[in-house]
Amino acid sequence: MSIKSLGYIGINSAQRQQWQDFGCQVMGLEDVSERLAGANAESLYLKMDSHPFRIVVQPANTEGLAFCGWECNSAEGLTELADQLTAAGVEFQWADSELIAARRVQNLLQFKDPSGNCHEAYWGVVSDFVALNSPAGVPAFVTAEQGMGHIVLPAVNFDATVAFFQTLGFGLSDLMNIKFSPDPNEPNKRLWFMHCNERHHSLAFFEMEHPAGCIHLMTEVGSVDQVGLCNDRRIAHEIKLTGTLGRHANDHMVSFYMRSPSGFDIEYGAEGRTIADWQNYQVFESTVASFWGHDFSVGMD
Repeated sequence: MSIKSLGYIGINSAQRQQWQDFGCQVMGLEDVSERLAGANAESLYLKMDSHPFRIVVQPANTEGLAFCGWECNSAEGLTELADQLTAAGVEFQWADSELIAARRVQNLLQFKDPSGNCHEAYWGVVSDFVALNSPAGVPAFVTAEQGMGHIVLPAVNFDATVAFFQTLGFGLSDLMNIKFSPDPNEPNKRLWFMHCNERHHSLAFFEMEHPAGCIHLMTEVGSVDQVGLCNDRRIAHEIKLTGTLGRHANDHMVSFYMRSPSGFDIEYGAEGRTIADWQNYQVFESTVASFWGHDFSVGMD
């Protein structure tokens, strides 16, 4: 497939300082805005590994996810993606030189999925290979070939959106059908998880709307101790807990959830499952989110 990993995300926000505090002091990311865009940069660039950035927070009057950036490994991979979009009848735009330079890549295109989520795809990251210097002391995030983590997006046009990403080469990892109450008349909401590398899932779609345009973003660290330390920082900075510590049944991630400044959640975890041979993997439907923990009722008040 042409897409290899989740490379970066963009966030619209009027809360630059809140995102800087949250990203650096709680998540443990590094602010490299001055390095990338100069001392007068309006956008906030957050780094988690040798890539120049993984999150960019751009000024806006609204709060929420702006786009997902998907990495292709080569110019041929990006061209293949463009051909796939054309064959699917999906409009896309090639970026201009200014945007390409801002994203620190060789080339870039933009498109929307059938549910209206915005995406970018690119190849050729421009990197000086400077390692993460986390202000919170996080040694490293789990990235490399697995990308920056995974993202769960709302999909009101669910069937068409899932089918669209399958045409781009994403495979189905597992699926759930969820209700938020015991009401028998409440319709099931589908939550399907998809992969594009060894990470159990890089992308998931939830059959619901969300005002922030994102359900959650997951970032992974190297140990459960680092997850606990982040939770301590969350408490110290009075960040809302939206899901207690637990281990997921599908990707085996030990994690907790917290509310970001822009209204979507951040899952912060460790020990995520990887699949080396997808050909022999068995897709399944789970009726529980987790083996233990992950009480999401804490985020509903």
